Amino acid sequence: SSGINAEYGGGRVCSFSDSTGTLSSEQGFSRSQLDQLFELKNVKRGRLSELSGIPGATYHAGKSVWQLGLACDVALPCATQNEITVEGAKLLAEGGCWCVAEGANMPTTNEAVEFLKTKVDIYLPGKAANAGGVATSALEMAQNSARLFWSAEEVDEKLKGIMNNIFATSYQTAQEFDRPWDLQFGANAAGFLKVYKAYKAMGYLKF
Repeated sequence: SSGINAEYGGGRVCSFSDSTGTLSSEQGFSRSQLDQLFELKNVKRGRLSELSGIPGATYHAGKSVWQLGLACDVALPCATQNEITVEGAKLLAEGGCWCVAEGANMPTTNEAVEFLKTKVDIYLPGKAANAGGVATSALEMAQNSARLFWSAEEVDEKLKGIMNNIFATSYQTAQEFDRPWDLQFGANAAGFLKVYKAYKAMGYLKF
């Protein structure tokens, strides 16, 4: 779904990977190809190797996308923990990547994170960039408890508002602590302050 959303936002999706390999396209996948990919993974539960013959694409058997050194502007690691190592981070930087937004729980090793923060313009940690799933679950519970029905478009609009607020809060908190564009620090600090203020309001803290 991140690939579909990237394409909707004007991006050009150049690679996908699963546990058996990577499918890449230098020119970017067309909308019809993205629809094929979506059906393969979300309906048929198939493997990317099944689409190795689609025009303009190359299938890299047994290879992680982070091992290939593909040129890109934005990287979206959305699969497993620690999938981007320092070696993969270096290849991203060499390929011109200026933004890494995590779409999974800790998909980047600590060493790779520290490296990327010195090389890319924007690093968005999973605790912020990957909050969409939890937020959508909260919207679902809100609908159920209020006995409401929201269309997919309404849910998407509410989700966009939540994600925009998460980014703004992380950015503003980083600014307030004189750590401009350190969105990892901003997200951590904002989360800590929210819990701290709640505990203080309930009388558990005296400072």
